[in-house]
Amino acid sequence: MADFVETPEGEEIVETLADSAVDKLAGVPTLLAAAMRKRGFTELTSVQRAVLDAEFEGQDFRISSQTGSGKTVAIGLGLARHLTAEGVDSVADRAGPSVLVLVPTRELAMQVRDELHWLYAGVRGLRTEVVMGGTSIMLERRALARQPRIVVGTPGRTLDHMKSGALKSADICHVALDESNRMLDMGFREELEAILEQLPKDRRTHLISATFPAGVRKLADRFQKNALHIEGTRLGAANNDIEHAAHILDRRESYAALVNLLLLNEGARCLIFVERRVDATSLAAKLSGDGFPVQSFSGELPQAQRTRTIEAFRAGAIQTLVSTDVAARGIDVPDIDLVIHVDPPGDADSYVHRSGRTGRAGRTGRSVMLVPPKLQRQIVRLLGAARIEAQWKPAPSAEKVRKQLRKRFRQQIHERLANDETLSQTQIDYAKGLLDGRDPAAVVSLLLEFAQPKSKRQPMNIREPRNGGAPSASAADPGFVRFSINWGEKNGAAANRLLGHICRRGQVKSQLIGSIDIGHDSSTFDVETSVASRFEKLVQRRDARDPHLRIVRAGAAGGNSEPTGRKPFPKLKSKKRFDSKRKRRG
Repeated sequence: MADFVETPEGEEIVETLADSAVDKLAGVPTLLAAAMRKRGFTELTSVQRAVLDAEFEGQDFRISSQTGSGKTVAIGLGLARHLTAEGVDSVADRAGPSVLVLVPTRELAMQVRDELHWLYAGVRGLRTEVVMGGTSIMLERRALARQPRIVVGTPGRTLDHMKSGALKSADICHVALDESNRMLDMGFREELEAILEQLPKDRRTHLISATFPAGVRKLADRFQKNALHIEGTRLGAANNDIEHAAHILDRRESYAALVNLLLLNEGARCLIFVERRVDATSLAAKLSGDGFPVQSFSGELPQAQRTRTIEAFRAGAIQTLVSTDVAARGIDVPDIDLVIHVDPPGDADSYVHRSGRTGRAGRTGRSVMLVPPKLQRQIVRLLGAARIEAQWKPAPSAEKVRKQLRKRFRQQIHERLANDETLSQTQIDYAKGLLDGRDPAAVVSLLLEFAQPKSKRQPMNIREPRNGGAPSASAADPGFVRFSINWGEKNGAAANRLLGHICRRGQVKSQLIGSIDIGHDSSTFDVETSVASRFEKLVQRRDARDPHLRIVRAGAAGGNSEPTGRKPFPKLKSKKRFDSKRKRRG
């Protein structure tokens, strides 16, 4: 394959690279290969090799490949002939960009912009800009006025710039729709069609998608001509480095299972999926109250805060993100160790995208689903459609977590003892002094007690489902007592607001509060048995701030006052969906 290199004078030199058994980047244009090696690439992924080897001169292409398989670099390789060989024009020769890449979310837009930026860093005069909602439209107009060669954008903001004339489309030769299936799922069909209708008729249109369902094929057939289908990975093939597991448990036990999973994976980077924005906020608040370094991540956050959150997650300042499907698109953090699906995905494609956040860049990862018994058959069919085999096993019990933490601690001790070079003579002399006249076993036992790492919170007991998920009334954890409050969703109750009121009113820490179940007119919650009596006395007093709110034992309100097991983080019971039907503009 020919490799095109630009000389300082702007002339093109065609240099043929011989295939080499040693050079696994053979065939990549020299400038791009240098950038990839600098980035740490030693070989191409399957989709990148497929695009590079494909003969599609003058054709549109459809790339099907899974999340985490290197599609963005593959796009860059597919555009290399145009961007490095077809005349590196001056800014004065064109009115606007020659390449437009459309993506569904802001995070993915920034990721694609960054990937193309480093890939083409060696090509002189090639500027890449991004346009997306949530940022200053005036600053974007100034950036577009500098006439970048590549523009990456979300559909809504891209169409806005085209309508205003800030983004001129006359010179666009290539348009690529990345994650086109997600853009249709998110309601961007009208914007996509409006954008494509305004582009030159002789441009090339490329679609990149994990799968090509009927809606995507219909869009592709309308706007592509003589398309070449390039299959980088089959559905499920990108998950070879991911261990898939599913835990069947009653939904009321989800929070306990989540806590135990996080304790078992302490220090690992974790991404938690929930269905709705309100659940992301509430669950993050609950976990944070239990001492976990976690933040929520959803589309309603301002762009500046979204960027700060991602950077904190990437840097390890926070180890866990609670996110919705839409917001997680474009999270480019290669070393996510664990994905937890608190709310199971709705289809195979969503599961593939979710789990594909881990097991990237040659690393192994784990994907764990918390499955209510009534959804088990649905999830089995979903995994079958995704061609993924998951291991079905019980959620980690409190005792299993404690044993694992003890085992981990003891392993660390043996590793440190084996590496006694780290001990100074001063430390050894002090140790001898401690042992002088004392029972060595007693001294070691005491020091081990001091050295034992303190968990963020204690592991939680989990009740096994019975008869389709109904928990056994006599089983497991008798550590909580249920209370009721006359504050429901009708009057603005939300989990974080209830938690704040409960803790202030009963003078307890959030770690001592279990499940919070929000109803229409009232709500119930669990309080740890050790503080339940004192809590009950304190909440009987009239509250000066909210005098109309009453808290009583659930038994006193006609409910069961017996101690209950710790239950999961709640989901609001309203049928109103805050974000599922609203079209998001980029």
